[in-house]
Amino acid sequence: MRTSIILGLLGATVLLAGAAQAADAPGEHPSVKRPTSMPPSADLSYSLKIKQSGLSLNGQASVQWRAGEGKYSIVTESRAAIFGKVVENRSEGAIDDFGLAPATFYEKRFRKEPYTTSFKRDAKTITFTESDVSYPIKGGEQDRSSAQWQLAAQARATPDKFKPGSEWQYFVAGRRDAEPWTFKVVKTEAVQIGTGEVQAIHLVKAPPPDKEGQQVDLWLAPSMDWYPVRVRFNDSDGDFVDQTLEKVVKK
Repeated sequence: MRTSIILGLLGATVLLAGAAQAADAPGEHPSVKRPTSMPPSADLSYSLKIKQSGLSLNGQASVQWRAGEGKYSIVTESRAAIFGKVVENRSEGAIDDFGLAPATFYEKRFRKEPYTTSFKRDAKTITFTESDVSYPIKGGEQDRSSAQWQLAAQARATPDKFKPGSEWQYFVAGRRDAEPWTFKVVKTEAVQIGTGEVQAIHLVKAPPPDKEGQQVDLWLAPSMDWYPVRVRFNDSDGDFVDQTLEKVVKK
């Protein structure tokens, strides 16, 4: 097994993952104002299970979520057996009428140079250190770390709208470019976490029919302020990364 493949999978663990592809049609850049209610600031600890080419690997991930006084920040780290810390990323910005409004998204992966995606609010432009492309800011844009917390904030504000079959679309910036993501609510399911069983809303982000990519499954727990209690990344060949909540400490 190649180390680079495992590290690539681990790089997805606390992100809503995959390299974003550029959106061709301007109409695919959604800008919708929806009510939000930010989950309380907290430190969250997750266990990781990874399968790659028949080999299993365990690890841990941590998320520091902070929201208040019109600002937010998300600091994440992933650690794996043998490798130690393999991913560190930060998303920070403001809270506006659209919800989370990222200013910067920074990521550093094991043995790779860091990169930064910038949301330049004054110029109303998203730019990347890894490419020369740019996108207009229309409102509501997210990065790959903030997207799940934007979902949680919207669900916390309007839980009755998160019914099976409902869809939630965002314009999400990645490492080099951006694209629309659509999350669909599947159903309520029991999820076993570190402190016991909880009921959680299961959402799925599937790759577009005409593109390859990971499917992302996300579970948000209403009884726990809609914190993400499980995230699973599935590749078409059966490889996966499964991230499950072990502990929450509110701040």
